[in-house]
Parts: sequence; structure tokens; C-alpha cells
Amino acid sequence: MTRVAVAVKPGSKVAGIEERPEGLLLRVRERAVDGAANDACVRALAERYKVAPSRVTLLRGGRSRNKLFEIDD
Repeated sequence: MTRVAVAVKPGSKVAGIEERPEGLLLRVRERAVDGAANDACVRALAERYKVAPSRVTLLRGGRSRNKLFEIDD
């Protein structure tokens, strides 16, 4: 299992992932409304690590821009 620290920028014009020393910067197009940005983060991380979205779990930061995910690889 891999743990990944992520800083999220919801509502970005262009979606993407940028590697930084302190973790990943994840830009998602979805707004932080009703968990849409969190769902987009799960999908983006699943694609990056080539796993099913069900194998990506949000551990901490559900209502924060700084999140911790666990990826069951």
C-alpha cells in the first residue's frame, strides 16, 4: 500500500498532476461541492497509479485542500 499526500486545486481550468517535493499538486476541474472534487481526485490518482478507483481511499482531508490518500497497489 502506498500513501500519497496531495494538495488539491478544485475548479481549475486545466486538470493535471504536478509532482512536488512535499507531495502531489492535483488540479481538478470539478468544484468542491458535494464531494465532486474528491471523486475527481480518486479517479485521477487511480489513472496515474493504474489501479481501479475502488483501490484508492481518502484517509484524511475530506473537507480540506490538503489530503492523504492510500492506494492499494
